[in-house]
Amino acid sequence: MAEIITGIDIGTSEIKVVVAENRNGHPNVLKVFKERSLGLKKGAVHDLTETVQALSRVFPQIRDISKSAVKNIYVNIGTSQVRAQHSRGVAAVSRADSEIYQDDIDRVVRASQILNLGSNRMIVHTITKEFIVDGVGDITEPVGLGGSRLEVTTLVIDAFEPHVKSLIKAIQLNGGFIKGMAFDPLISARAALSKVQRDLGTVLVDIGHGTTGMVVYEENKLLGAAVFPMGAANITNDIAIGLKIPVAAAESIKLNYGYAVPSDVGVRDTIDLKKICGEGHGPVSRRLVSEIIEARTSEILEFVQSELKLMGRAGQLAGGVVLVGGGAKLPGIADLAKQELRLAAQIGLVADRNDWFGAEGMGEVFDDPEYVNVLGLVLWGGDEEGWFKKKQRYGGVKQLLRYFLP
Repeated sequence: MAEIITGIDIGTSEIKVVVAENRNGHPNVLKVFKERSLGLKKGAVHDLTETVQALSRVFPQIRDISKSAVKNIYVNIGTSQVRAQHSRGVAAVSRADSEIYQDDIDRVVRASQILNLGSNRMIVHTITKEFIVDGVGDITEPVGLGGSRLEVTTLVIDAFEPHVKSLIKAIQLNGGFIKGMAFDPLISARAALSKVQRDLGTVLVDIGHGTTGMVVYEENKLLGAAVFPMGAANITNDIAIGLKIPVAAAESIKLNYGYAVPSDVGVRDTIDLKKICGEGHGPVSRRLVSEIIEARTSEILEFVQSELKLMGRAGQLAGGVVLVGGGAKLPGIADLAKQELRLAAQIGLVADRNDWFGAEGMGEVFDDPEYVNVLGLVLWGGDEEGWFKKKQRYGGVKQLLRYFLP
């Protein structure tokens, strides 16, 4: 069991890092920091040299905490080239007494992974939804039960293999060793969704810089997952184009003056661009800015709604929508999500601070939705390392590492 875990969230615009130690079954945060990201586009490495360079600013800071911290790294998969497929596996129970053992479960899960993925695709998660023993379903743990036929329904998540290889290589070239990798919205859900929310039925929407991911839970089962090649940067770019101002100024306006619901903005409210962009710019209508924001944000939420319709859960999730990621800091986005998705909506933070040792002193991190993902990486790593008394099963990540790691 590793006693120190490093979560590294490698995003399109920023790299966020949390180093934590095991303190009596609770992660104790030793360091939190972030650096500018380079070489990524829509969550995928497109210039390995630049990504390695960006990480070279990260690893010395990790080594300052502990040399073992660079050997126990959990990292995110944030590329938009991720797919989720429902699958089913069937296997005969192997023993004469018909009792189900772990090797029977392993065989039936492997059977569910036999899919036509296409070239250059690889499985990154096989997440169990339910087991079925001799036609009786909704079984979570079949070990010890008796039966002759074992079935499983799973959600198989696969990614474009070269993207995953590039991410691993960038870490390795900086002297790091990856213990596990996980899909972005799954990690965020690990941190931001309580068991009650997963039972009731909740969609988590993770709005990053270049991509937006989503996962849906109901009755504590993962119903589906998706990712879209659009994120908070698209909103900023639309403001920059619409107002003919630099992107940096557009980002400042978005966060400080923007609002996602135009009807809640006064028709006479203005923004003095001269104070933000310098000479040559005059006042601009704040409602105009809000209309630009609404148009692009609604487009992102339309993708989410389309996926919910495919799952038969549009407007049908009692737990509502939970928004995380840097894009969740957009003022008014929860109100717009409530309108567009016809669900209760809230900004997601760490669901249970009792999971953490000394969380009361980390308010600026635990109260920021953009840190949910990297904190979820630490919790995910803690699950894999057996830190917690009751290890929660969110789907395996270790199978992925067999392809690349010694």
